[in-house]
Amino acid sequence: MTTMADWVEGARLRTLPAAVSPVLAGTGAAAAVGSFRPLHAVLALVVALALQVGVNYANDYSDGIRGTDSAERVGPQRLVGSGAAPAATVKRAAFGCFGLAGIAGLVLVILTQQWWLLLVGLACVLAAWYYTGGKHPYGYLGLGEVFVFVFFGLVAVCGTTYVQVGAVTLPSLFAAIAIGALACAILVTNNLRDLDTDIVAGKRTLETRLGDRGSRLLFLALVLVTVAAVVAVAIASGRWWSLLGLAFVLPLAGPTRALLTGAKGLALVQVLKLTGIAELIAAAGLLIGLAIPF
Repeated sequence: MTTMADWVEGARLRTLPAAVSPVLAGTGAAAAVGSFRPLHAVLALVVALALQVGVNYANDYSDGIRGTDSAERVGPQRLVGSGAAPAATVKRAAFGCFGLAGIAGLVLVILTQQWWLLLVGLACVLAAWYYTGGKHPYGYLGLGEVFVFVFFGLVAVCGTTYVQVGAVTLPSLFAAIAIGALACAILVTNNLRDLDTDIVAGKRTLETRLGDRGSRLLFLALVLVTVAAVVAVAIASGRWWSLLGLAFVLPLAGPTRALLTGAKGLALVQVLKLTGIAELIAAAGLLIGLAIPF
């Protein structure tokens, strides 16, 4: 029987890397031009964490009421799908998180006086809900990776830099590509793990469309894109210490090999965990490297 502790552990594998990494990388890009603002960075982190937790609850609710998730699901179980929590409670939790993100975002807007950011925040909430919610969820149309790359890569990283600098810099854009690619790699691993059950449930993720082999090659491509993007950050910023971000390949070497050689089921849970760690290491490396003033 799934418990809240089980669900929290499963969500943690996805939440912390996806929420913390963009803020670290974006703050590094801000520090590179001498515009690090601690309060703005903390508020951006609150927004990112609240949105990511909200997405987890929203996905749990929407997939659960559709019957997509089941007790036979490989890896950490879902609250609604396993019957561990009422659907209405999970839905309220999702919107509570979205509300918290909205409050922190509003404070950021007031501090920066960039009122158009309210539209960005609204777009983030709508994208989070309709990923698996509504009548035509785009996560069921193979567009989940697009959402993750745009909102937990480009928007989150560049947005963090923008609220501190007042502009999107070229290093922040390349950093966003690196973080977005690794966030997508986490989703690819997650969906590859659920490939068989998603096919049965009619959930048409990108992985069900690419198939097993194609999904594994996509993971490798995303890793290579991350390497190229980190190098581009160093070139664009002139801060060669930012190549510390390449340390992400150390924890990811084994998982990549395992995934390419056919790892399945519970083995992919370990790949998922290590990919999240790799994203955090890449972001921390970028933060440290871009903050070093030479």
